[in-house]
Amino acid sequence: MVTATLQPSVTTSGLRRRHVAAVVACHFTAAFAALGLPPYLPQLLPALGDPHAYWAGVLYVVPTAATALSAPLWGRLADRYGRKPLLLRAQLGLAVAFLLASQVQTVTALAAALALQGLLGGTFAATGAYLAAGLSGPRLAKALTAAQASARAALAVAPTAAGLLASQVDVRAMYALAALGPLVAAGLTLTLPEPRRSTTSAPPAGGSPMSGPVLTVWQLSALEAAFVLATVVTFPYLLPVVQVVWPAAGPALAGALFALPHVCYLLAAPFVLPRLAPVGGLSAGFVLVALGAAAHPAAQAWASPALLVTGRLLLGAGLTCGLVALAKLAAHAAAVNPPGRLFGTVEAWSKAGAVAAGLAASVLAGLSGPAAPALLGAVIAVLSVPLVLRSSR
Repeated sequence: MVTATLQPSVTTSGLRRRHVAAVVACHFTAAFAALGLPPYLPQLLPALGDPHAYWAGVLYVVPTAATALSAPLWGRLADRYGRKPLLLRAQLGLAVAFLLASQVQTVTALAAALALQGLLGGTFAATGAYLAAGLSGPRLAKALTAAQASARAALAVAPTAAGLLASQVDVRAMYALAALGPLVAAGLTLTLPEPRRSTTSAPPAGGSPMSGPVLTVWQLSALEAAFVLATVVTFPYLLPVVQVVWPAAGPALAGALFALPHVCYLLAAPFVLPRLAPVGGLSAGFVLVALGAAAHPAAQAWASPALLVTGRLLLGAGLTCGLVALAKLAAHAAAVNPPGRLFGTVEAWSKAGAVAAGLAASVLAGLSGPAAPALLGAVIAVLSVPLVLRSSR
């Protein structure tokens, strides 16, 4: 447990606003490709010998699980060999994995290609390490929030865009096209500088020192995993809940409800960032997530579309407070930890939380119906509040 007021002992140099914008654009490009295609695995599997797409659920989490295993190693290599080369490695790794996926003929080959996507990818950790090596304090927190926004934008837009494309081309051809995204990102990354840190007593680049608790890598990782688990567990079975609560809602409205929390983050995060205290913000985020998640089974029990929409908005508010607070806590921790190790470890725990959420959602939905996973999310969020308060002491 660490309780200190952050007085960074390092300054950073080399990253200007245009560099940050380029890195965030690269992350969006890579995330767009990675997030848009998984929902269409059931459409591909019959052509690979799985007519009923039984393996879709397992294959969906394969890249995430592989990233959880590989992210810490890539993070440490970034600290040793440079953050720009490892960011390029992540982008090119995604491109190679997508190209291999476009050539598969069996379910086993597809599983191997998706595992490579996770093992060779890890663009969010690589992006965080790159930014933390060139920024500090409020500028780093702002950049991390923007990177998270790029992922949310991709999550909201990519499945719809891929759906439009899926009506025109085979899913394997979509994987080949998806490789263009990280290749473009890699080309843009080649134009960026290698950020470097230097030991000094001067204030951090681009802002005043940030005061607040400095969490250990493991405390931050545990909070990240808990937040991801509490939120992601509500996502997989939302559409069946919408069908029960709001039978008249068509696919477009159901998709809008799925995207609503992410849109809330995109709209609200820039305004919340300068005003949110990290510990209070993360605690509020967990509370709002708990309320929003609990609204899902309540809406199903009472057949209330209004309650479901309210729950999605509360979940969006919780997502905003929680992710912005985690970005600020990560910026604090980056001042006293090697960036690659920090973001590689945090990303590993985040992905582990996502895998646990997917597995738990599948089991609970099978046992108790599609609204049950959201109730688990509410319980996890409530239990996490004391963890936040205890970690900040």
